[in-house]
Amino acid sequence: MESCCDRVLLVLIATSALIIHTIYAQDQDQEDFINLDCGLPSYERSPYKASTGLWFSSDEKFIQSGNTGRIREIPVGFTKQYETLRYFPNGSRNCYNLSVDKGRKYLIRTVFLYGNYDGLNIKPVFDIYLGPNLWATIDLVTRVNGTQPEILHIPTSSSLQICLVKTGTTTPVISTLELRPMVSSSSYMTESGSLKLYNRYYLNNTGYRIRYSSDVYDRIWLRLFMKEWTQISTSLNVNNSNRYVPPQVALKNAATPTNASAPLTIEWSSEKADDQYYLYSHFAEIQDLQTNETREFNMVWNENLYYGPLIPNKLQLTTIRSQSPTTCKGGKCSFQLIRTNRSTLPPLLNAFEIYTVIQFPQSETDESDVAAVKDIEATYGLSRLNWQGDPCVPQQFRWDGLNCSNTDMSTPPRITTLNLSSSGLAGTIAAVVQNLTQLETLDLSNNNLTGGVPDFLVNMKSLLVINLSRNNLTGSIPQALQREGLKLFVEGNPRLCLSDSCAKPQKNKKIVPVVASVASAAIVIVVLVVLFVLKKGKSAILQGLHLLPRTSTMNATFAEKNSRRFTYSEVIKMTNNFQRILGKGGFGMVYHGFVNGSEQVAVKVLSQSSTQGYKEFKAEVDLLLRVHHTHLVSLVGYCYEGDNLALVYEFLSNGDLKQHLSGKGGRSIINWSTRLQIALEAASGLEYLHIGCTPPMVHRDIKTANILLDENLKAKLADFGLSRSFQGGGESHDTAVAGTLGYLDPEYNHSGRLGEKSDVYSFGIVLLEMITNQPVINQTSNNSHITQCVGFKLNRGDIAEIMDPNLHKDYDFNSAWRALELAMSCANPSSSKRPSMSQVINEIKECLVCAKSGIGKNLELEPQEIMSSDTSMVPMAR
Repeated sequence: MESCCDRVLLVLIATSALIIHTIYAQDQDQEDFINLDCGLPSYERSPYKASTGLWFSSDEKFIQSGNTGRIREIPVGFTKQYETLRYFPNGSRNCYNLSVDKGRKYLIRTVFLYGNYDGLNIKPVFDIYLGPNLWATIDLVTRVNGTQPEILHIPTSSSLQICLVKTGTTTPVISTLELRPMVSSSSYMTESGSLKLYNRYYLNNTGYRIRYSSDVYDRIWLRLFMKEWTQISTSLNVNNSNRYVPPQVALKNAATPTNASAPLTIEWSSEKADDQYYLYSHFAEIQDLQTNETREFNMVWNENLYYGPLIPNKLQLTTIRSQSPTTCKGGKCSFQLIRTNRSTLPPLLNAFEIYTVIQFPQSETDESDVAAVKDIEATYGLSRLNWQGDPCVPQQFRWDGLNCSNTDMSTPPRITTLNLSSSGLAGTIAAVVQNLTQLETLDLSNNNLTGGVPDFLVNMKSLLVINLSRNNLTGSIPQALQREGLKLFVEGNPRLCLSDSCAKPQKNKKIVPVVASVASAAIVIVVLVVLFVLKKGKSAILQGLHLLPRTSTMNATFAEKNSRRFTYSEVIKMTNNFQRILGKGGFGMVYHGFVNGSEQVAVKVLSQSSTQGYKEFKAEVDLLLRVHHTHLVSLVGYCYEGDNLALVYEFLSNGDLKQHLSGKGGRSIINWSTRLQIALEAASGLEYLHIGCTPPMVHRDIKTANILLDENLKAKLADFGLSRSFQGGGESHDTAVAGTLGYLDPEYNHSGRLGEKSDVYSFGIVLLEMITNQPVINQTSNNSHITQCVGFKLNRGDIAEIMDPNLHKDYDFNSAWRALELAMSCANPSSSKRPSMSQVINEIKECLVCAKSGIGKNLELEPQEIMSSDTSMVPMAR
């Protein structure tokens, strides 16, 4: 027989084991927690133990941007982890990158507190994104004491990105960032979407908030009690071991209706009529019932039976959860516990949680593509402010140098273009590039890359364009890369050669560079000299000789790139004897044509009467041989046969921007957000000319007629006949001022000093034209120039009077104001006061964010108060 001492010993051992297991479990749980004190310097006692028992660490290793600050005004009840913050004055999107377990459910909580850290007392409003999807709008003007949005979410990749997005003029801030993995994957299930916390309460007439370590998941439980209720309590433990594990201390108390015949009713107002709710109710019988006593009740939601009858188990947790999301009629939500006829006791409720459904419809970029582009970033030590968050989506935050596949929101985007031209790359071409398996365009030009052209490029079957020009590559080009359908650009690598010329070197034969053939160059030079002598006389000879050194390079370069030098007869054939005119410019007429019977092209033919024809031809070919950008029109080929000069471009089916603003030629009137997107793309092409080219280039003729649109309204700059190089960071003197009246920089026009800010002025006029749809010069008005007209109306302060009436006021007013201010800033008469194109791009991106959030009327997701009470969020007793 077991002795009393033996039983006591067994109880002590079991109790000790339980205590040890509990401590170990808590330690293990906290080891999985992520607790970031944002803005805390890593050298300043990191990690440290907060008053809650949680260990907090600096956020430095999880984000690459932002500044640190300390709040000046700390609300009562806030502890150490809220003393510091991180703020983001630069960039539109700044993101934390956290490693998580893909497919595991997490409680994610962020805390935002302004605390007048900057002494300006300007409280910010901004957005927070979870990956590529909007999570919440953070409004610290309304929420003076801070906010803490919280969701239950399952990451779809092993990297979780939490991004702060600037939506106005104020600066985003963040105080803490917390992640808690949920042990049970079957808890808090939804039909679709994630769960945003609406409220979480335990029912007690005294007490404080409950969180870790009382709650193993560190859920925060607020106290709720109404005057119509009576409290019941127990000192005994309640078995809370189900998948939800509400805290023991919350279950030791419960509320019942003081009027035993009345229902226990909780009501709240829905934020939106179509909000969908999930309700989790926690019950445990904590009273000793007599044999003749029964507690039984039904659960009713909006007058419909929700569950029942229920008899709570003695000191044993029962959780009733929603099987599917429920909406509330008329925005009024009512949850009632109604005793049954055979019940002798009123219903009780210990605790409950209310969540709303939040959908994150936009799929993240393919995980393997994200890993590949981050490896490329690490390999070359790239540091770009906007390379944060998802690389492809949302589109307005897409990383510089990338294009991605346009798929539906449910399909992960794939990276199709990688443009790292003029990025200071050194070393060999990284093998990780081949992990971008859907890549169509690879541009690594204008860098310091060394080594050979790697064989793995041969296996990237989706590649259509490879630009490796102007590097220091050596060896031979793999034969398989010289295939039909692949455009390969390799000029400017003097030690790079064709495979045949490398394989069989001869004693008196130098290696033939890819960029030119000496023999063909000599022939072309002789032919051109004779032609110029016969046709143009002495002055033409001088002009022709100025062009000749580039001409031989052009011929060979086109041949090596699978681009073509066309004969004049071929030009006649491709244009069907110049049948269809697309437009007319200073160079000459532009015709529609076909190459190979199927590929549409635009053919610009030199007019014999053009005084600048040869200059424009040289400038345009010279530029387009060197630059390749997704927002610059690409050159298909050329014709140089006697006096017959022609340039063959890709065809853009939607014509030019000017036609779409006016609606001429049956063109559609484009909406506001599309206009901003076109402005952003045009600005990106212009920025590339200014800082991506070596030497830098100015376009000199930016206007709406020179912004062409493809079938998807993607914008590309065209007409580079007036383009000129300039010294980076400075200006050059141009005695022959050129440009289009109205768009021409007045400072450049008067002084002849040419710089990138001259293009900025022209772009500002384009932006004003897109905003107002008014002529750049109106001879019938006292304020003849568009800047004068807009400036006059600006003094009245009425944006609607300025905006294009064809938009029918279908635009976000904040976005319109910002775009207008940007345009006027670009068109400032003083070049020193104009922004750079990089600054213009950042501002247009923010205008786009405003435009889409305004027109789309995105939900303003109200986070829960931290310290102060908000009666609109608190369920009320009836």
